[in-house]
Amino acid sequence: MRGNELVELARLRPVIADGAMGTMLQQKGLEPGACPELWNIEHADVVRAIYEAYIAAGSEVISTNTFGGNRIKSRTYALENRAVEINSASVRIAKGVAGEQAYVMGSIGPTGHFLE
Repeated sequence: MRGNELVELARLRPVIADGAMGTMLQQKGLEPGACPELWNIEHADVVRAIYEAYIAAGSEVISTNTFGGNRIKSRTYALENRAVEINSASVRIAKGVAGEQAYVMGSIGPTGHFLE
């Protein structure tokens, strides 16, 4: 399993991961208040190019563009019913770019709400 390989690699030396996806998307035109995860569907070419740039810069791990992709947070954009579709698109893009060059790590952020 590749995950075990990553753990072993991290025991031997520092592993280089990518940087912030949101900042990169903003540089590519993501407007304030817009849903970054929706770009996995509507601007997949941009998300792909960002992953490619991180790998070209030496990243050995890239994170999925799914930080705010949970159903609760997705309600902010009325996208809760598309959460699986949007997150799956990010995983497909990241895995397609990573191939054997990099590992793909899921990114899970907060819901934005206090839960009881």
